[in-house]
Amino acid sequence: MNTLNTKQYTAIVILQYAILLFDISVNSFASFSRQHPADLLVLYVIQDFCLIANLTLLLVNFFSTYIFQAGLIQLLYTRFRITLILCIVYMILSISLHTWHITIHWSAPLKHYWTRGFHTLYSMHRTVAVLYYYFYKRASLRIGDPRFYRGSAWLQKQLSIS
Repeated sequence: MNTLNTKQYTAIVILQYAILLFDISVNSFASFSRQHPADLLVLYVIQDFCLIANLTLLLVNFFSTYIFQAGLIQLLYTRFRITLILCIVYMILSISLHTWHITIHWSAPLKHYWTRGFHTLYSMHRTVAVLYYYFYKRASLRIGDPRFYRGSAWLQKQLSIS
């Protein structure tokens, strides 16, 4: 990577980590604003928007690689498949959980009413969240590898394997 790309990459990684920190914070502390359902709704909408932004930033990093620009999308997909799948699954689980949570608690925000299905969805969401944080952070660091940004012997070896 040249100097300009390194600065752009650093800025994108810092932004990605700030969004991840916001997501962790909302998941950890959203229950404190349960007494104000409108505020909780706004918080959930912002969190879901941030998930979309984080996926977009990751894809922008993919699109700026030499491998993608050379048309070798399959190579990037095989290296980052788990991360992309987890991003989409986590986004779907988050939107589903937020919708269900607001639906249940809008009229009686302080009533503790969790159905078995909601509890299952909540547990799945939190479990996938841990995996999402790990794989997303790993992918955002791995995409900075200089091998992805220029032709190399590694790339030739990967092409001969495929």
